[in-house]
Amino acid sequence: MINSVSASVFDSERLLFSPTPSNLDAIPIIFAFPNEYTVGITSLGYQLVWATLAMRSDVEVSRLFTDVHEPLPQQPKLVGFSFSWELDYVNIFERLEFLNIPLRSVHRTEKHPLIFGGGPVLTANPEPFADFFDIILLGDGENLLGDFIDAYQQVSQESRSTQLRHLALIPGIYIPSLYEVSYDSLEGNIKAIKPVDSNTPPEIQKQTYRGNILSASTVVTEKAAWENIYMVEVVRSCPEMCRFCLASYLTLPFRTASLEASLIPAIERGLQVTRRLGLLGASVTQHPEFDELLNYLTQPKYDDVRLSIASVRTNTVTEKLAKTLAKRDTRTLTIAVESGSDRLRKIINKKLENQEIIQAIINAKNGGLQGMKLYGMVGIPGEELEDVEATIDLMKTLKKAVPGFKLTLGCSTFVPKSHTPFQWFGVNPDAEKRLKLLEKQLKSNNIDFRPESYKWSVIQALLSRGDRRISNLLELVRNYGDSLGSYRRAFKELRGKLPPIEYYVNQNWDLDQVLPWQHLQGPLPVNTLKKHLTDSL
Repeated sequence: MINSVSASVFDSERLLFSPTPSNLDAIPIIFAFPNEYTVGITSLGYQLVWATLAMRSDVEVSRLFTDVHEPLPQQPKLVGFSFSWELDYVNIFERLEFLNIPLRSVHRTEKHPLIFGGGPVLTANPEPFADFFDIILLGDGENLLGDFIDAYQQVSQESRSTQLRHLALIPGIYIPSLYEVSYDSLEGNIKAIKPVDSNTPPEIQKQTYRGNILSASTVVTEKAAWENIYMVEVVRSCPEMCRFCLASYLTLPFRTASLEASLIPAIERGLQVTRRLGLLGASVTQHPEFDELLNYLTQPKYDDVRLSIASVRTNTVTEKLAKTLAKRDTRTLTIAVESGSDRLRKIINKKLENQEIIQAIINAKNGGLQGMKLYGMVGIPGEELEDVEATIDLMKTLKKAVPGFKLTLGCSTFVPKSHTPFQWFGVNPDAEKRLKLLEKQLKSNNIDFRPESYKWSVIQALLSRGDRRISNLLELVRNYGDSLGSYRRAFKELRGKLPPIEYYVNQNWDLDQVLPWQHLQGPLPVNTLKKHLTDSL
């Protein structure tokens, strides 16, 4: 039964779609987010999948979070997870146990539901988690989700084996159990990844939605992490193609929402239920009609709207943009500069000069913003100590250029990501020292510095480049407790059964070795990624 806390949470929701009553023979589905409600309901991807399912009469969907849930079916046929953050895998384990479902697909029987998952983590590299899912949906959900449900309906009365083999033929659907991975040795490289029979496709291509009507919030609630926000997707992917960037390479091509057919109707619909608007996308200001969108939002009827905007390209920060945002209750803006070194930015294909960064900060202050957050990175392939010092010099220069303006540098460690030109590089062990150098030098100059944990970056890299051998480790870590030391303890216990942690995290991989995600095709072929890598050297 749903508890009173759950009821009060769901009662606060304002829906921007009309759920369809379910048929008597509707397929019961549980759709989960492996985190608290306030986090999950702020995920635009989760919202969209839930609304899509809720508008189908042939399914009956119930939502499940780590803290609250709707009334759940006794015998669900499908249980799905929207997987956006690698470390949330622990909560997937916990939710499966809550539902009395075995963690591993191989241990499930005909009485258990099929477990499916989607989202950026699984689309990038599902292999560390492959043994825990029956079905993985790769890519954009606009068409893929409907294809999945339609295909499942065709075989819903058949055996698990028949269902999975049928679903494996649908573009974008990956059935991990139908692929065998062989290794040179227990601690060696992957030898091959092959389907178990000739009826299963040897490779799976992620699905890509190519329309110009992009997504927008399907629910607004005061309980969301961003209270009462209505989100509109302005662009998808990024045209800049920085060579380390998953958000660009994995989601190509760059797509923009139509101003007249998508953005304006969505904004008008959302602002009928809230006065807080968020514009989403990896490079929002590079929408070809962004100026027109800005002009639309500066109309007097929107004077009471609080406007938030995702990270923007540095050289698009104009006084006009800053004034519009300041008037709409935005105090700060975020830009990604990666480094203060021109040389390093050329290596990563960051088409940006220091003078453009300085001008962006000046424009932001003159436009009325109170501060700017810059994102940087250490440990980028090719980085030398002088490149880190160049970042320190840049931040000092910016501080002098805009006295009294709040500057914050957030800094992460380079983590290799699949389907990018830098997927073959490991994490630089010197990155931790370089974060400490930045912290010491910037704090002594009264510049706000916010480093991300190097140790957790190591775990992100492990999950980013992991293969199926990691699954045993993930279960052990959960039993030991969710701490950094648990990972090394688990590697020690499994010594001889999988490569050491340095293999996954720090080692530069050979260009000709089989990658864990080799059978899962991203937007660009491997040879193109290799060319982009060569261009960086």
